[in-house]
Amino acid sequence: MTALAAERDTLQRGEAPREFDDLPVAASTTIWQGSIVAVNAAGNAVPGSTSTALKRAGRAEENVVNSGAAGDKRVRIQRGCFRFANSTAGDAITNADRYADCYIVDDQTVAKTDGTGTRSIAGKVVDVDSIGVWVQIDPLRS
Repeated sequence: MTALAAERDTLQRGEAPREFDDLPVAASTTIWQGSIVAVNAAGNAVPGSTSTALKRAGRAEENVVNSGAAGDKRVRIQRGCFRFANSTAGDAITNADRYADCYIVDDQTVAKTDGTGTRSIAGKVVDVDSIGVWVQIDPLRS
């Protein structure tokens, strides 16, 4: 898949724990509702992308366009189990990968591997179906 250019209807599985965080958004950054949100080295929210410097945060609960400085806008994110797009070819996640880590490709896609040390962890694989991968994202747990 490719990075989002609009909001995404990202389904949640199970009881919603309603654990939200309100994070400062990086400068000149757009975060789309339903996307994978990560935190960069400066502690600001950014869309998920291929990078080893990101820490998983959760799913964006709103669209935020921060055209100013870092922290001028904030984004509300939720932790939990969400369905994201599966990677392709040798990096596609299968049922054999349940309970293993998966990795951020972009703000809507996860992969089986760390891309030879180029990707950050997205979360744990809970399930795989024909539509995508159910990923448990909770940065407060290992």
